[in-house]
Amino acid sequence: MEHVLVTGGAGFIGRYICQELLRRGKKVRVLDSLIEQVHGSAGRPEALAPEVELIRADIRNGAAVEKALVGIDSIIHLAAEVGVGQSMYEVERYTSVNEVGTAVLFEKLIDHPVRRVVTASSMSIYGEGLYRDQQGNLLQEVARSGVRDGLRQWNPVDAEGNPLIPLPTPEWKRPSLASIYALGKYAQERVTHIMTEPYGMEGVTLRLFNVYGPGQALSNPYTGVLAIFASRLLNGQRPMIFEDGAQRRDFVHVRDVARAFADALDLPAAAGGTFNIGSGHDRSISEVATALAAAMGRNDLEAEIVGRARIGDIRHCFCDTSQAMERLGFAAQEDFHAGLAELAEWVACQEAEDRVAEARAELETRGLVA
Repeated sequence: MEHVLVTGGAGFIGRYICQELLRRGKKVRVLDSLIEQVHGSAGRPEALAPEVELIRADIRNGAAVEKALVGIDSIIHLAAEVGVGQSMYEVERYTSVNEVGTAVLFEKLIDHPVRRVVTASSMSIYGEGLYRDQQGNLLQEVARSGVRDGLRQWNPVDAEGNPLIPLPTPEWKRPSLASIYALGKYAQERVTHIMTEPYGMEGVTLRLFNVYGPGQALSNPYTGVLAIFASRLLNGQRPMIFEDGAQRRDFVHVRDVARAFADALDLPAAAGGTFNIGSGHDRSISEVATALAAAMGRNDLEAEIVGRARIGDIRHCFCDTSQAMERLGFAAQEDFHAGLAELAEWVACQEAEDRVAEARAELETRGLVA
């Protein structure tokens, strides 16, 4: 029986991965610090399967990591601070956990090598997604200028002011690191690939798009956008949308993500690869907010369009899934609207502290909203 260590495995995505690994006959150990921002003040999460061994420790604690590696055959590395906006002012914290923590893990793996390490990366490393101009040229490095100076032309344009056409973003697009969070996730990717082969291990990285589903941390204002919207709606507040709401993203259900990690841990074709994990369908943020409000029976709470931008945000980025399909046989199976209904049913039984306005005020105070 293979023994898998899941760092950060007590979190939203990690708990689903643990369940999927157990279903496939793996033995699972989790290393997680259970930070209050994500888990509240409670101890072991109830949703973490009882069969999972939990070591409560920080990924930067070398002695704890060494202990967690005893008897381990493979690793899924999720441990990270998550949140683009917060990373822009909690710079030391994000850099320490995401980059130093990953360095500690791989340094300990030198003396305790495993078969394979699968590391969670993020769509955020792309910055803006792939675009095409009016002449059919593909553009990998697109930036919006002037937002800080009051420009309200949200969509990227060419030098003549013509709109650019957003396309599904493939893995070969060059990274454009627009936040400290993105920088840290890319560092985790590179460390995984740099450190595995020389020490006789295999490395895989998965670039996750917008993950949603029951179990997200509703009181964390820096979590996924659907959880943030759900928290607002649950508290009788309108979802808050930056810019004009027409920005487009790819939303993938957490059960699909869990399958992707479990497959990436075992499939020979995954070794050495970096793969996008998304649904392959893009939706506007406004469309998603409206659909969630309907699923939660709160059609009366129309989204608040802020008309301002957060520094570091991008306009369009959605998933080209072809490489994951070709090498992993991965395709998302969960229906989006059925997933929203399931999320709404779960949220209805929860309590959540709405801290979105507080988080927005923090960003504005620091000059990170234009």
